[in-house]
Amino acid sequence: MHEVFQRLVALLDRHQARYRVIEHPAEGQSARVAEIRGTEPGQGAKAMLCGLKGGGDAYALVILSGDQKLDMKKVGAALGGKKAQLVAPQLARELTGCVIGAIPPLSFDPRIALIVDPQLTSRYEQIAFNAGRLDASMVLATEDYLRIAQPRLLDVTQDAAQEG
Repeated sequence: MHEVFQRLVALLDRHQARYRVIEHPAEGQSARVAEIRGTEPGQGAKAMLCGLKGGGDAYALVILSGDQKLDMKKVGAALGGKKAQLVAPQLARELTGCVIGAIPPLSFDPRIALIVDPQLTSRYEQIAFNAGRLDASMVLATEDYLRIAQPRLLDVTQDAAQEG
Protein backbone atom coordinates (compact mmCIF):
# COMPACT_ATOMS: atom_id res chain seq x y z
CA MET A 1 0.00 0.00 0.00
CA HIS A 2 2.95 2.32 0.59
CA GLU A 3 4.59 1.59 -2.76
CA VAL A 4 3.82 5.10 -4.10
CA PHE A 5 5.27 6.67 -0.96
CA GLN A 6 8.50 4.68 -1.39
CA ARG A 7 8.70 5.59 -5.10
CA LEU A 8 8.30 9.28 -4.19
CA VAL A 9 11.07 9.17 -1.57
CA ALA A 10 13.38 7.34 -4.00
CA LEU A 11 12.63 9.84 -6.80
CA LEU A 12 13.15 12.90 -4.61
CA ASP A 13 16.34 11.48 -3.07
CA ARG A 14 17.72 10.59 -6.51
CA HIS A 15 17.19 14.20 -7.63
CA GLN A 16 18.53 15.61 -4.33
CA ALA A 17 15.27 17.45 -3.67
CA ARG A 18 14.76 19.49 -0.52
CA TYR A 19 11.76 18.00 1.27
CA ARG A 20 10.51 16.74 4.58
CA VAL A 21 8.01 14.03 5.50
CA ILE A 22 5.30 14.66 8.09
CA GLU A 23 3.45 11.67 9.51
CA HIS A 24 -0.02 12.53 10.81
CA PRO A 25 -3.48 11.06 11.40
CA ALA A 26 -5.13 10.01 8.11
CA GLU A 27 -6.78 13.07 6.58
CA GLY A 28 -8.03 13.82 3.08
CA GLN A 29 -9.48 17.32 3.54
CA SER A 30 -7.24 20.15 2.29
CA ALA A 31 -7.98 22.67 5.04
CA ARG A 32 -7.67 20.21 7.92
CA VAL A 33 -4.47 18.60 6.63
CA ALA A 34 -2.92 22.08 6.13
CA GLU A 35 -3.58 22.77 9.81
CA ILE A 36 -1.92 19.50 10.81
CA ARG A 37 1.10 20.23 8.55
CA GLY A 38 1.42 23.80 9.76
CA THR A 39 1.18 25.08 6.19
CA GLU A 40 -1.23 27.47 4.45
CA PRO A 41 -4.21 25.92 2.61
CA GLY A 42 -2.94 27.50 -0.63
CA GLN A 43 0.38 25.67 -0.30
CA GLY A 44 -1.41 22.36 -0.49
CA ALA A 45 -1.01 20.79 -3.92
CA LYS A 46 -4.48 19.40 -4.54
CA ALA A 47 -4.23 16.54 -7.05
CA MET A 48 -7.33 15.78 -9.10
CA LEU A 49 -7.35 12.98 -11.65
CA CYS A 50 -9.54 13.98 -14.57
CA GLY A 51 -10.69 12.41 -17.80
CA LEU A 52 -12.73 13.70 -20.71
CA LYS A 53 -16.46 13.72 -20.13
CA GLY A 54 -18.02 11.05 -22.32
CA GLY A 55 -15.06 8.69 -22.09
CA GLY A 56 -11.86 8.19 -23.98
CA ASP A 57 -8.56 7.42 -22.38
CA ALA A 58 -7.07 10.90 -22.11
CA TYR A 59 -6.22 11.52 -18.46
CA ALA A 60 -4.67 14.43 -16.66
CA LEU A 61 -3.49 14.70 -13.11
CA VAL A 62 -4.35 18.32 -12.44
CA ILE A 63 -2.56 20.04 -9.56
CA LEU A 64 -3.84 23.26 -8.05
CA SER A 65 -3.63 25.22 -4.82
CA GLY A 66 -5.73 23.77 -2.03
CA ASP A 67 -7.68 27.03 -1.81
CA GLN A 68 -8.65 27.10 -5.53
CA LYS A 69 -11.45 25.44 -7.51
CA LEU A 70 -10.96 23.53 -10.75
CA ASP A 71 -12.48 24.71 -14.03
CA MET A 72 -13.50 21.51 -15.83
CA LYS A 73 -13.89 23.31 -19.18
CA LYS A 74 -10.26 24.49 -19.08
CA VAL A 75 -9.12 20.95 -18.24
CA GLY A 76 -11.31 19.50 -21.01
CA ALA A 77 -9.76 21.90 -23.53
CA ALA A 78 -6.28 20.87 -22.37
CA LEU A 79 -7.22 17.22 -22.99
CA GLY A 80 -8.53 18.04 -26.47
CA GLY A 81 -12.24 17.97 -25.68
CA LYS A 82 -15.02 20.12 -24.30
CA LYS A 83 -15.30 19.28 -20.62
CA ALA A 84 -13.44 17.09 -18.14
CA GLN A 85 -14.72 15.26 -15.11
CA LEU A 86 -13.14 13.59 -12.12
CA VAL A 87 -12.49 9.89 -12.71
CA ALA A 88 -14.26 7.33 -10.53
CA PRO A 89 -12.44 6.43 -7.28
CA GLN A 90 -11.80 2.86 -8.47
CA LEU A 91 -10.19 4.05 -11.73
CA ALA A 92 -8.13 6.65 -9.85
CA ARG A 93 -6.79 3.87 -7.64
CA GLU A 94 -6.00 1.65 -10.65
CA LEU A 95 -4.17 4.45 -12.49
CA THR A 96 -2.27 5.97 -9.55
CA GLY A 97 -2.05 3.24 -6.92
CA CYS A 98 -3.59 5.69 -4.43
CA VAL A 99 -6.97 6.42 -2.92
CA ILE A 100 -8.52 9.82 -3.69
CA GLY A 101 -6.99 12.36 -1.34
CA ALA A 102 -3.63 10.57 -1.18
CA ILE A 103 -2.57 11.09 -4.81
CA PRO A 104 0.72 13.02 -4.93
CA PRO A 105 1.33 15.78 -7.52
CA LEU A 106 3.54 13.51 -9.64
CA SER A 107 2.50 11.01 -12.28
CA PHE A 108 4.20 7.63 -12.50
CA ASP A 109 1.94 6.53 -15.39
CA PRO A 110 2.79 7.62 -18.97
CA ARG A 111 -0.96 7.71 -19.82
CA ILE A 112 -1.51 10.54 -17.36
CA ALA A 113 -0.54 14.09 -18.38
CA LEU A 114 0.62 16.30 -15.50
CA ILE A 115 -0.91 19.77 -15.52
CA VAL A 116 -0.08 22.30 -12.79
CA ASP A 117 -1.84 25.59 -12.26
CA PRO A 118 0.93 28.25 -12.10
CA GLN A 119 -0.72 29.98 -9.12
CA LEU A 120 0.42 27.08 -6.93
CA THR A 121 4.08 27.30 -7.89
CA SER A 122 4.31 31.10 -8.06
CA ARG A 123 2.76 31.84 -4.64
CA TYR A 124 4.90 29.66 -2.37
CA GLU A 125 8.52 28.55 -2.05
CA GLN A 126 7.33 25.16 -0.81
CA ILE A 127 4.34 23.02 -1.69
CA ALA A 128 2.74 20.43 0.57
CA PHE A 129 0.89 17.27 -0.42
CA ASN A 130 -0.28 13.86 0.69
CA ALA A 131 2.50 11.48 -0.22
CA GLY A 132 0.68 8.47 -1.64
CA ARG A 133 -1.06 7.80 1.66
CA LEU A 134 -3.50 9.73 3.82
CA ASP A 135 -1.30 9.55 6.91
CA ALA A 136 1.87 11.08 5.44
CA SER A 137 2.57 14.43 3.80
CA MET A 138 5.58 15.93 2.15
CA VAL A 139 6.64 19.55 2.06
CA LEU A 140 8.82 20.02 -1.01
CA ALA A 141 10.76 23.00 -2.38
CA THR A 142 8.71 24.38 -5.28
CA GLU A 143 11.71 24.77 -7.59
CA ASP A 144 12.70 21.13 -6.97
CA TYR A 145 9.13 20.03 -7.69
CA LEU A 146 9.09 21.86 -11.03
CA ARG A 147 12.54 20.53 -11.96
CA ILE A 148 11.64 16.91 -11.19
CA ALA A 149 7.98 16.78 -12.29
CA GLN A 150 8.36 18.95 -15.42
CA PRO A 151 4.61 19.58 -15.59
CA ARG A 152 2.66 21.49 -18.19
CA LEU A 153 1.85 24.84 -16.55
CA LEU A 154 -1.68 25.90 -17.40
CA ASP A 155 -4.35 28.06 -15.80
CA VAL A 156 -7.05 25.55 -14.80
CA THR A 157 -8.73 27.36 -11.92
CA GLN A 158 -12.10 29.02 -11.88
CA ASP A 159 -12.07 32.78 -12.30
CA ALA A 160 -13.47 34.74 -9.36
CA ALA A 161 -16.54 35.63 -11.46
CA GLN A 162 -17.39 31.92 -11.90
CA GLU A 163 -17.39 31.06 -8.22
CA GLY A 164 -20.83 30.84 -6.75
